[in-house]
Amino acid sequence: MPSTRRPETLAGRSPGAAAAEPLVHARGLRKAYPSPRSGRGGVEAVRGVDLDVAPGEAFGFLGPNGAGKSSTMRMVAAVSPPTGGELRILGMDPRTHGREIRARLGVCPQEDTLDNELDVRQNLLVYGSYFGLRRAEAARRADELLEFVQLTEKARSRVEDLSGGMKRRLTIARSLINNPDLLLLDEPTTGLDPQARHLVWDRLFRLKARGTTLVVTTHYMDEAEQLCDRLVVMDGGVVVAEGSPPELIRAWSTREVAELRFGVGEHAEVAERVADLAQRVEVLPDRLLLYTDDGETALMRVRERGLQPTTVLVRRSTLEDVFLRLTGRTLVE
Repeated sequence: MPSTRRPETLAGRSPGAAAAEPLVHARGLRKAYPSPRSGRGGVEAVRGVDLDVAPGEAFGFLGPNGAGKSSTMRMVAAVSPPTGGELRILGMDPRTHGREIRARLGVCPQEDTLDNELDVRQNLLVYGSYFGLRRAEAARRADELLEFVQLTEKARSRVEDLSGGMKRRLTIARSLINNPDLLLLDEPTTGLDPQARHLVWDRLFRLKARGTTLVVTTHYMDEAEQLCDRLVVMDGGVVVAEGSPPELIRAWSTREVAELRFGVGEHAEVAERVADLAQRVEVLPDRLLLYTDDGETALMRVRERGLQPTTVLVRRSTLEDVFLRLTGRTLVE
């Protein structure tokens, strides 16, 4: 069972973050869902989470399925009331000021919820009306946002004719129509090809540069490393580590990793023979990971013992290695 210990917190705030009131403040945050049979008891999905998101920060959530990320994000979005603990969004309590909070949030859900009956520009105009924008103001913002996400030429196109990457950029544009103080992005590039992902990343980097505060969940380690100033790793409903990507890698992994592939079913046996050659050895179904500060030396010593892997790779440690260390899983499981 995952530990309920307080997270390992590493210094890594954006400059000036400590002096500004956080846009998201949680202490001992909890969320329990009642049992479908009895209506009581049930599952506690979030079990005492502490976090702060500073103005202008890009803050990320990492965790396996069932870790509590989505439940936490729904509470931050003021659409799911906390079961316990303290939560303030934009300085307000979502239990009593949910409508006011939601009016100042931008939400980009994991699944696109665009209206296929409307064209691209109309999707933005209609969404703007939900926030009470006057027609002229909604039109001005829609045109600016279409230019920002590079969809001006598609303004009159039907949504169903857009590529997946275009739909994702339109969803991001829609989430910005109310000029939000806080933008929530749930898996913003899931399902996109590499080129489309990089286009979305570019737009998000530009939002960061403008000072937009982002809260992101993602399964892509490179996305988290590049986009997030700071992040938390969740497992079993608790935060098990917090810090900037470089700080987490330094604290929870080694400088390098040697990846070795042997025959099917051989990795566990080989791991016992090379356990003393690295600070830590991980056995995955398709490869063996040796965590060390000098991957080439470790690889040379593996071969000196008469072991001949079919393929080898020496690389730097990433957030994927941190995730594996903290949760015992890879994100693809």
